[in-house]
Amino acid sequence: MFDIGFWELMLIGLVALVVVGPERLPKLAYTAGKWLGKGRSMLNAVKSEIDKEIKAEELKQILEKQKKQLNPLEEVIEETASTMREFKNDVGKSVREGERKLGSDDDSSTRFGDATKITSKQSDDKPERSS
Repeated sequence: MFDIGFWELMLIGLVALVVVGPERLPKLAYTAGKWLGKGRSMLNAVKSEIDKEIKAEELKQILEKQKKQLNPLEEVIEETASTMREFKNDVGKSVREGERKLGSDDDSSTRFGDATKITSKQSDDKPERSS
């Protein structure tokens, strides 16, 4: 981390022993150790927060990618739905036109849905065949 070797630590320890004295050196070492531990724990907490933010950003990017991939599917679904609506409207128009044509014929009582009258009319028009 600080790239301090063994001899540098020995020199710092010797200076501390001379300046502080042998009675207060253990208490000083204990206090320095506590501060160093707190510093490391704070550093680890900051690292973990940064990692969480990076992962959250990656997840957001993945979600945006998936949304972009869903857009063409939504377009296809919308196109299919609009085509089906157009087809339904065209069929409805054709049915109404057919009903109008049937209504304007000589037999105005014959309607599109009345199959018995249509089949009876067709059977009257055909000559009987002898076998």
